[in-house]
Amino acid sequence: MRGTIRKRGKNYYYTLDLPKVNGKRRQLERFGGLTYEDAENALRKAINELKDTGRYKDVSNISVRDFFEYWYENYVMTNLKYNTQQNYRMVIDKHILPYLDKYYLREIDPSILQNLVHEEFRKGYAQKTISIVTSVLKNAFRKAVYPYMFLKENPMAYVESPRFEKRKLSKDEMKIISREDWSKLRMAVPEASAFYIPMMIAYYTGMRRGEVCALEWKNVDLEDKIIHVEATMIHKGGEIAITSPKTASSYREIPFGEALYEILRKHRKQQKENRLRYGPFYKESNFVCTKEDGAPVTPNSIKWHVGKVREISGVDFNFHSFRHTHGTMLLENGATIKEVQVRLGHSRAAITSDTYIHLTKKKKRDTAELFDRISQDF
Repeated sequence: MRGTIRKRGKNYYYTLDLPKVNGKRRQLERFGGLTYEDAENALRKAINELKDTGRYKDVSNISVRDFFEYWYENYVMTNLKYNTQQNYRMVIDKHILPYLDKYYLREIDPSILQNLVHEEFRKGYAQKTISIVTSVLKNAFRKAVYPYMFLKENPMAYVESPRFEKRKLSKDEMKIISREDWSKLRMAVPEASAFYIPMMIAYYTGMRRGEVCALEWKNVDLEDKIIHVEATMIHKGGEIAITSPKTASSYREIPFGEALYEILRKHRKQQKENRLRYGPFYKESNFVCTKEDGAPVTPNSIKWHVGKVREISGVDFNFHSFRHTHGTMLLENGATIKEVQVRLGHSRAAITSDTYIHLTKKKKRDTAELFDRISQDF
């Protein structure tokens, strides 16, 4: 019976050769320790147990920190998107390990985790933050049960989240842009600005910031006036990267009207003129949103422009305001929840309804007037 040891990151892991089934080779990888010697001892113990009992049961004294590192490297880094990986890393380092770093994995019980959640609540963290923390804990400990088999049951199954007052955000809190503020933004952002095209696309389509930055001309059908959303742009290790959209429903077709058509047609012509003017110094790409020299407009540069435009215009907004404004305006003017859901790329209609429907005073007034008209027939 054999096994191997390898180092991944700062930790050592051992792989145990299990008995073949139907002639097929089987292997089991487990965390061995912080040193080669620790992994060697763990492997030897596992081999002896398998020889003595015919079964392998992991009873190693793995610490909570080592378990989360193992889970992060083997599950999070393999299965989740880059931005989610970064968010999970922050949650582990800032919200989980400060409480659990002193424990072995086998010592964790529901009371310890419940105290962690309550302490986060007492510190004043928002509901969304605590929800993410509990989600990471549940997912990690679920894997500790299966397939890793470090624990017999998930201790997070018995942990309750604190109750928050259910209150939907107002238009001001969501930074919905009024007609007056839109006019101010148009005045503050000249057509020559690298922020102009991203702003107009977001306003007329409701696309997310990363989706706008990743948009290429091959995904813009000017003839039929349709944008095909197929990618998003993120920052990864100091570089930009193009990856798949946020969810499956984020892949979508967005029809647009004459106003955006004229803006895009004019912009494409200007790009061609810039390419001739800059010559060999022009940065070639197929991105729709570029600077004068062809360099792509990135999510970080959009964030910088938003700050500058906010100062110039006096309008309190963020880039997501265009998305919220787009959805709200559509609902106020007769679009259905389903139509807006598909256009914005929400995974469920409930997300669209919960986010926007309470903001539309016009819808409420239309409903009241509809009932008046119906009641007149009685």
